Amino acid sequence: MGALRDRFWERPLADLNAEEWEALCDGCGRCCLHKVEYEDTGEIEHTNVACRLLDTQTARCTDYRHRKAFVPDCLRLTLKIVDDVSWLPSTCAYRRRADGLPLPRWHHLLTGDREGVVRAGISVVGRVVSEDMAGPLEHHVVDWDEDEHDDEAAA
Repeated sequence: MGALRDRFWERPLADLNAEEWEALCDGCGRCCLHKVEYEDTGEIEHTNVACRLLDTQTARCTDYRHRKAFVPDCLRLTLKIVDDVSWLPSTCAYRRRADGLPLPRWHHLLTGDREGVVRAGISVVGRVVSEDMAGPLEHHVVDWDEDEHDDEAAA
């Protein structure tokens, strides 16, 4: 196991150890929301429907370590695929660092405050419904982009 190095988030993603990679996550929970992809166009729309393992009040996975056993199609974001995951929000630390941008100013690694993502309006906390309760995904399409404050995201 590697230790968290000082200001590791400023390093290229390829230089991060496993613990640093995990620590980079801002905990917004948007990765854990279902998307609707239209076969004819390839267009992807976002929904407010959370994976059944996501705690909708904390935006934390209830069984992160074993999630693939319960949700086989759960995406494990890695350096190898981060550039190919087009639906990551512009505020996502992985997306921003892959694009050579700094972390958003509310990011917990800069502030020491994990609730900053909620106050910034980026988190899904209290704004989503579990897939067990949702019904058809097409009834839950949302435009999360309107919530992203790109001007406020820059450090």
